[in-house]
Amino acid sequence: MRVIVTGDAGFIGFHTTRRLLEEGHTVTGIDALTPYYDVSLKERRLEHLRGFTAFEHHTVMLEDAAAIRAIFERSQPDVVIHLAAQAGVRYSIEQPRAYIDANVVGSFNILEACRHVPVRHLLMASTSSAYGANEAFPFTETDKAVHPITLYAATKGAMELMGHCYSHLFRIPMTAFRFFTVYGPWGRPDMAYFLFTKRILAGEPIEIFNNGESYRDFTYIDDLVSAIRRLVNCVPPQVDQRAGLPAIEGDTLSPVAPYRLVNIGAGRPEKLTDLVAEIERALGLEAKRLYRPLPAGDVVKTFASAELLDRLTGDKPSTPLSVGIPAFVSWYRRHFN
Repeated sequence: MRVIVTGDAGFIGFHTTRRLLEEGHTVTGIDALTPYYDVSLKERRLEHLRGFTAFEHHTVMLEDAAAIRAIFERSQPDVVIHLAAQAGVRYSIEQPRAYIDANVVGSFNILEACRHVPVRHLLMASTSSAYGANEAFPFTETDKAVHPITLYAATKGAMELMGHCYSHLFRIPMTAFRFFTVYGPWGRPDMAYFLFTKRILAGEPIEIFNNGESYRDFTYIDDLVSAIRRLVNCVPPQVDQRAGLPAIEGDTLSPVAPYRLVNIGAGRPEKLTDLVAEIERALGLEAKRLYRPLPAGDVVKTFASAELLDRLTGDKPSTPLSVGIPAFVSWYRRHFN
């Protein structure tokens, strides 16, 4: 396949691009290398990818519609995996415009490019934050997600809605997937597990919010990439092509578009203090804890229903923290010497 991956220098984009290249596909990457976190980490990821002859990278802002369109016309992709975004729940309170620019305007430009350069399948990364103030667990794709509590979540929800419109109007086969707290080697330095590791090694205290009574459905990066890779082949059929196809229980296929929404999560929420304990075991050090109230925009719990993912692909994330955290710590020690 010829694949465009946006956000190829990011955490998830790097791992996804590497998997595709290892399988022998041709990948064109797009990433703006913005300084939301250490750009040198993004550059080191790209160094690994540039070892593949079938890889090409473009440092371009998603907001640059002309440049995005030119890359699509040159690459003629079969598949587009749109992972680039302005991430971070708390940062969206400080810098809201960055989220409108990247997640709304940038995603619109990707949709427009797919409209003019037709693709076999467009896959777009959304977030568990889209479930907002929902309190029914587990979060199921058919739940209404109309009460976002951060602009980050709202922009991702807007992307999903724009995607459905384009899928309907221009018959673009499209899958939107909602990620649940992804972690692992080469991860983002602003994530809790990364910060905890860094501070424990430095002998500094770590901040534990909501007095430790927070839960997250952690998804190990290799499991996530495997799910994305399987979903590439689960192309939502056109409306007029569905007659005679076997029904999938709980499917979220749109009645008017070749569009589907899928959670990617383990379906196994873990307490924040259990995450800390796994990091302490992997490091052989004890953390100094500071307990803090829940910050604005944070939710107490995330919990994915992974049933649809399992039915579509025959698999779902299964790596426990007891395996994933030591793998991250081992990478961290090597990478930061």
